[in-house]
Amino acid sequence: MTERQLTAAMRTRKVNPFKVMDVLERARQLESAGRSIVHLEVGEPDFTAHPLIVEAAVRAMRSGKTQYTPASGLPALRERIAQFYSQHHGVQVDVSRIIVTPGASGALVLLSNLLLNPSDQVMMPDPAYPCNRNYVHLMGAEAVLIAPETPGLAAPTTAQLDAAYNESSKGLWLASPANPTGAVIDATRMSELSDWTRQRGMHLVMDEIYHGLDFVKPVADVTPMGDLPTALKFDDNNFVINSFSKYFGMTGWRVGWVVVPQAFSEMANILAQNLFIAASTPSQYAALHAFDDDVTGVLEERRSEFRQRRDFLASALQHIGFSLPWQPQGAFYCYADIGAFADDCELFCQQMLEQHGVAMTPGTDFGQHQARRYVRLAYTRSMPDLELAAQRIVDALQSR
Repeated sequence: MTERQLTAAMRTRKVNPFKVMDVLERARQLESAGRSIVHLEVGEPDFTAHPLIVEAAVRAMRSGKTQYTPASGLPALRERIAQFYSQHHGVQVDVSRIIVTPGASGALVLLSNLLLNPSDQVMMPDPAYPCNRNYVHLMGAEAVLIAPETPGLAAPTTAQLDAAYNESSKGLWLASPANPTGAVIDATRMSELSDWTRQRGMHLVMDEIYHGLDFVKPVADVTPMGDLPTALKFDDNNFVINSFSKYFGMTGWRVGWVVVPQAFSEMANILAQNLFIAASTPSQYAALHAFDDDVTGVLEERRSEFRQRRDFLASALQHIGFSLPWQPQGAFYCYADIGAFADDCELFCQQMLEQHGVAMTPGTDFGQHQARRYVRLAYTRSMPDLELAAQRIVDALQSR
């Protein structure tokens, strides 16, 4: 093996398995064998795409709109996304800065190639979405995981960032609401973090794919499509990722977007041409209607349902004896401390799945700091399913 091949092989060896997909595969195997499984492992809403979105995709295909769009996306969709930022966030975004991607994953791949060089360092919270650090490693860069100063925080403090900073530090990657914790970065903290990266000449990547699924305000005061500010509100030079997967319920359609600073728009388009040519054309035509009032009205009803599920599951878990250092303010996850029952989350999850029919994700999927103390449970299933899962967990713990 040549030195170059060895270097490439070492990069790929740093890519960890996506454990939640292993759990999902095993859960489906058990279902195929006739077992009843409650799926709390995968971050996929049980609500399907709105019928108007489906109809738009069918119309596009029947009318022959199945060829490539421009690499940066369907012009009308990019215009509609820019309109969303103007109307919902009060932020003006030039269409040239918007790149439509094959899901948020496509956006992360694009940004990894756009922003990183070998030996660069990227700071990110621990815990965090596991693929982020893998994308960084594939570029030959290093993911610097920063454990929470106090459990429950959605992002590192500026003091922690100061301590981790060195000449190789090139970026800070964050999410709000966060996976796996459901924690939210408020506007004051977002402004501080944005200022901190700007002052050090670093880039800030903000994952906003769970925007819309936030529960920070009382029901009577919620704003349609979410109450969280975009990172673009604090600096035009921030990079923002979003997707039609979560709030809009279009997971399998694989269409998302990224907003880049103006100086990066041309190169981002070139990378899109080379990395994926274009996102799915029927999916883009469908996504055009995701912002329609008739659609968002239903999506807000679903958001209310997710809030009810969150309230039930968070309460049930704490009543059973789990701890929730991170209060789930958004997304659709509870990140629960299992310390009262076990010290190995992977064994705990395996037993819950194999013996009791409840699928959940081990904390070791999301980081290193005390990860074996935690499991992630997704409240993406109906209330009867959540009630069944809670009862199965109670029965499992009582049978020990």
